[in-house]
This record gives sequence, C-alpha cells and structure tokens, in this order.
Amino acid sequence: MTTPKSGSSAPQPVTTGPVTTRPAAAGRIVVAAIAAGVLLAILWSYEFVDHVIGDNVANALLGHDAKATAIGGTAAALVFAFVSGLAGTFTACNIAMAASIGPMSQAGSGGTGGGGATGSGLRVLAKPIGWLTVGMVAVSAAYGVIGVLLGDRLPQLSTASVGGLPVRLIQAMVVFGVIGLVFVYLGLAVVGMLPDPFAHRPVARVVLLGALVGGFLIGRPYPLFNKLFLWAVDSGNPLYGAGAFVLQSIGNIVIVSALFALLIVASRGRFVRWLASNPARTAAITGAMLIALGVFMIVYWNVRLPAMFDYGWFPTMPYNSR
Repeated sequence: MTTPKSGSSAPQPVTTGPVTTRPAAAGRIVVAAIAAGVLLAILWSYEFVDHVIGDNVANALLGHDAKATAIGGTAAALVFAFVSGLAGTFTACNIAMAASIGPMSQAGSGGTGGGGATGSGLRVLAKPIGWLTVGMVAVSAAYGVIGVLLGDRLPQLSTASVGGLPVRLIQAMVVFGVIGLVFVYLGLAVVGMLPDPFAHRPVARVVLLGALVGGFLIGRPYPLFNKLFLWAVDSGNPLYGAGAFVLQSIGNIVIVSALFALLIVASRGRFVRWLASNPARTAAITGAMLIALGVFMIVYWNVRLPAMFDYGWFPTMPYNSR
C-alpha cells in the first residue's frame, strides 16, 4: 500500500525489494577483467613509461636532467618530489591508481541512490578526491618518517642482490603483489563474487584505495623516487621525509584527479548520475577496473619481473623483451 504525504493526496511509491547491485554477467566481467590485466602485463613497456615519458616530463618541468642533477636544498627537493610523482603517473608502480575513478564516482554520488550527485559540482568533485587524499597522505607521510629513521636498512635502498635478483625489486614484488591481491578482492567484492565490507560505505572504500596508492611508495623502484628517498635519508629529518613523500604521492594522483574532474565538469554531473542511476552498472565498471589493474600488478611484478632475471618464463613483445 502507499501512504500519502501530509497535505497531499498524491500516493508515494513504496520500495518492494532490495536494489540489485550485482551485474547480471558478473562471471563474464571477471574473466574479461582478468584477461585484460594479463594482456596489459604482456604489452607493458617500462622503458617507454619510465624513460620516454617519465624522464622527459621530469626534465621538461624541472628544466634540467632530473637524474643527473643533484637536489639542491629542501625547497628544490620538495619541488622534485611533486614533479617526479607527476612524471611517474603512468609507471607500472602507479598506474593501478586509475582504478580509483569508479569508487570516487560512488563516493561523490553519495553512495547508493545517487541523490548526492545533484548537489553542487564543487562538492561532487572535492569529496571523493579529498577522501582519496586522506588515505594516501596518512600512509605516505608515515612511510616518509619510517624511511628516514631506518635509512639504508630498508631493502628498498639496498644495492645487494639475492640469486641475481636485486633486493629492492624483491621488496617491490612483495608490496605490489599484496596490493594487487587487495585490488582483486575489492573488485570481486564489488561485483558480488565475495563479501563486500564496503557495500554501504563508499567513502571508506575510497579512503582504503588512497591508502593503497600511498602504499605504492613502499615498493616503488622508480629511479627518480629512489633519488628522492636517498635525499630524505641524507637529510636525517623525518619531517622532510614525510613532506617529500606526501608531495610525491600528490603528484601521482594529479592526472587521475584531473580526469575525474573533467568527467564531472564536461558532463555537468551527468557522468556521476549515470553511474548512480544503475548500481549494477556501477559495480560492473568499478569491479572490472579493480580486478584488471590488480591482476596487472600481480602478473607484472610477480611473474614477468622474475622472468626478466631468468626465474620462469613470460611472453614479451619485440619492443619490451628486456
């Protein structure tokens, strides 16, 4: 039955059942996402994204050779931190943060129902980006302090090798393997294949993703980040380490945040409303991105990388055979 509002004779609809969020083709979505992640790991060229894109962007923004020029003071180091983070956006140790666009859209729309999507454009933009930054800053600042305190006792700064495999890459394998597994779990949970601890907490999901993005620093072997890390350790000041690592992480998410903002502004909020209007569609897009990029991290760092050092075999392309 329906109950009229006070002062109105118009009947109000009553929801007769729960809103279905699991995509109808969840199994096919998972298989396609896994295949996409593996294919991306096969096609990926770290020489291109690290050197052609990363080095050239950093050199252009800094106005000098980012690798060869010494960092000259705290102010220069902080600029270097942000620029090197921006330059490293598309590296294999950071590209997975693109999966945050789907969850940010959910957080911006107020979660279920999409009512929040009709709010001010500024709030729709600022809320999810802000929560992503909260999680990211908490982890990157903490690791900056810990990194300075531990210094070269961290495997990440070691020049040693074990069985021909650099110790710093072993740390990268462990860290990105674990983060990749978390991404895959979150993706499977979103599409209804596993229990979802964030089913009614889209903001918490975005904060966690921000923390995982901050955690990328814990495994990152990117040369420009290594240079920044060594500067922070040499400074001996944990606050410098925290500030530099936070700026590095902020640089990492600038482009993704700009893309998210562009989607909101260019569509005048219709993109978020389009997602929020169909929970199953939102789950399909978000889950597919999380699974694909999680699988990419696992396969790239734990299968392809060891194969480069003759531990197993992994298919390569003519342009990325190294």
